[in-house]
Amino acid sequence: MELHGNGFKLRGWNADDVTSIQKHADNPHVYDFLMDRFPHPYTMEAAKAWVDLMLAMEPNYNLVIDVEGYAVGVVGLEMRDDVYRKAPLMGYWISEMLWGKGIMTQAIRLLTTYAFANLDVVRIQAGVLSNNPRSMRVLEKAGFIKEGVLRQNITKNGVILDEHIYAIIKPLCK
Repeated sequence: MELHGNGFKLRGWNADDVTSIQKHADNPHVYDFLMDRFPHPYTMEAAKAWVDLMLAMEPNYNLVIDVEGYAVGVVGLEMRDDVYRKAPLMGYWISEMLWGKGIMTQAIRLLTTYAFANLDVVRIQAGVLSNNPRSMRVLEKAGFIKEGVLRQNITKNGVILDEHIYAIIKPLCK
């Protein structure tokens, strides 16, 4: 799968993405806004393990954000099961040097449009740490609506934070 944005593309994973992903992921400012399963420091071993996992996953809706041939971030859907089978979670990050350029908003829109057109989903949800208003704005610009706040729901770097829940619902066809 390949989806094209303005100045970037979303694509599947390649074994040679390891070096670039490690370079852009090994940043405390990126780590500060993600779940703890995203390691810090982000070593070459961590990057290789992640890329190997992505290459083995089928189907895989976690896509590389590729700028000029370099993997500079990720946007993806975590498919769920049971009663949540039609409501995947969205996660994303991008290199700090590309923050504020509009790439992530476009990437989220592209993946959301793809998911609603091609997957059996009716809702996409994302959680944002309360100390990350930029990410909240990205989701809002991509069409997501804040549905609520889970108070004191996350502990990150020793600080207890609220989690803001955003979602977008598949448009109904008439």
